[in-house]
Amino acid sequence: MRLKMMPRNGVLSTLTFSCRIHCRGSVRNCIQGALELSVHNEEFVSKLLNRKWALRSAATQIHQIMVSNQYREQGDAFDNVSFVNIQQPSLGKSLVAENHCQPSFYVVRDDLLHPLVNGNKARKLDALLPLLQHNSVTDVVTCGGCQSAHAAAVAVSCAERGLKSHLLLRGEQPETLTGYNLISTMYGNVRYVPRSLYAKREEMLAMHANKVAGSDGSIVSLGELLDASFSNQGFDEQSVQVATRSYAESEKKVVIINEGAGDVVGLLGAIRLVEYLSQEHLFGRNQALKIIVDAGTGTTAIGLGLGAVCLGLPWKVTAVMLADTIEGYRQKEKSLISEFCVSFNLPDIDPLLSKGRGVVHWVERSLPRKFGKVLKGEVEKCQRIARDTGVLVDPVYTLAAWELGMRFSREEGAKAVMLHTGGTLGMFGLAQRYRSYFQMLNE
Repeated sequence: MRLKMMPRNGVLSTLTFSCRIHCRGSVRNCIQGALELSVHNEEFVSKLLNRKWALRSAATQIHQIMVSNQYREQGDAFDNVSFVNIQQPSLGKSLVAENHCQPSFYVVRDDLLHPLVNGNKARKLDALLPLLQHNSVTDVVTCGGCQSAHAAAVAVSCAERGLKSHLLLRGEQPETLTGYNLISTMYGNVRYVPRSLYAKREEMLAMHANKVAGSDGSIVSLGELLDASFSNQGFDEQSVQVATRSYAESEKKVVIINEGAGDVVGLLGAIRLVEYLSQEHLFGRNQALKIIVDAGTGTTAIGLGLGAVCLGLPWKVTAVMLADTIEGYRQKEKSLISEFCVSFNLPDIDPLLSKGRGVVHWVERSLPRKFGKVLKGEVEKCQRIARDTGVLVDPVYTLAAWELGMRFSREEGAKAVMLHTGGTLGMFGLAQRYRSYFQMLNE
């Protein structure tokens, strides 16, 4: 097996970079805790996003959820509460003038982007998939849990583009294939990995990539591909020439994607989404917003936060922690932002992060628990939301963001906006594990 690395062909031309303190009264309070830092926005973001994308458009539906006035934070927040979904809410200039006495929050319906590849999975693959195609990658190796939405998204996306996916799933094969596990098996090459081996993810992925590449193939670093795509030839997607060597048609070219696509390239799709949402006919650039997202790896939240910073928006990103400690998420944030700065030739902003400031406000879910565990009554909450609004959330991920949206809906000032990160096919796997909870739905 030969390891071929893509050369770093220069760096970007110097970008104007400046720091400034936001002094806009109430807007300043809204972004407290976020980086008080702004890249000269229009030019930088325009160049950053001038590339090919997997999604034809960054567009997504936006709904407004009205919460009944009976909602109270004391006790069970769902007692006697009801919801109404306004599918074509007033946005743009009407958003600023809006003054509902009834609490409400907005939902960005990224769960509707694709029947199988939706939510933040589609956003994290948005910039990555064209990069793989442009560099003639033949095989992709990644990993995830048995019901990993990420693994299924990679499998489907690769199959749609003629790439082969190799999925390492943690644990044992279920007796009945269903949900994302079934989708992964239908579209990709699945191998179940013992938990002891899965605990050493980097070593596990590297070993399997070597097997896939074989003696004549090669493993190409995703980071090197990204760096090379931003060579001194500029950002023009038509002129960028990344590959400097020719590969035989029969030769395998393998790329490893980390668990949950928690790589710097995964940030770009979230930044593209922020630019879309900041258009004047939607949320605009002057309205203070509280963006809410559930956090698995935390990559999506960090991408949203960077997008708001890059565009100088008065938006505060709040992420509900689901799979790690606050120290773990802060370290992930620091690491990804540092890599982002290196990849796109920005000054090091680690000193600002070390002072306790960042682009994301990390919070605990209302009832903390071990990742993946469902509590009694949560499936019924998802059922209530689905019946009232037609929006399907799941008890592991998106219910936590919905509950925070309910809480923020009663607060004055900034509008609350929840990003629906998809993942609803995971309900099938949960129905296997928590059979009694789902059987109670018809009682």
